Amino acid sequence: MAANSTVITGESGSIKFDVTGTPAVAGSIRNFNIEQTTQTIESTVMGSGARTYEAGLKDFTGTADFYLVDSDTTHDALIAAIGAAPATIEFYPSGTTTGIKLSGEVIVTGVSITSSFDGMVEMSCEFQGTGALTKADIA
Repeated sequence: MAANSTVITGESGSIKFDVTGTPAVAGSIRNFNIEQTTQTIESTVMGSGARTYEAGLKDFTGTADFYLVDSDTTHDALIAAIGAAPATIEFYPSGTTTGIKLSGEVIVTGVSITSSFDGMVEMSCEFQGTGALTKADIA
């Protein structure tokens, strides 16, 4: 197993997004964030003296920021994916050759493009997971 055994950096992080049935590397990635949560369901009964809860359904959401590259087909696919059917996404926090891969199906819920006279043109994407987010060690 090629999992990292020490603290790692994200400088080699990568995202792959389903362009034409196969996840392709999205270029010029700046950063990404994935948040996994679980719903809690109250199960308190009268006379308990303290509230109790049960774990409910899991969920994941996230964001990703890129420098926009007009020739990047993955960037085009992310823009076109707003309101489209769920697509496969893969996250590699420390690169595609070591560490872990997180993957799942997502619905792209938003894309914003920012341009300023003294900076790079940037694109930010937001997504909502549908189904489970899976984790695999990269061998």
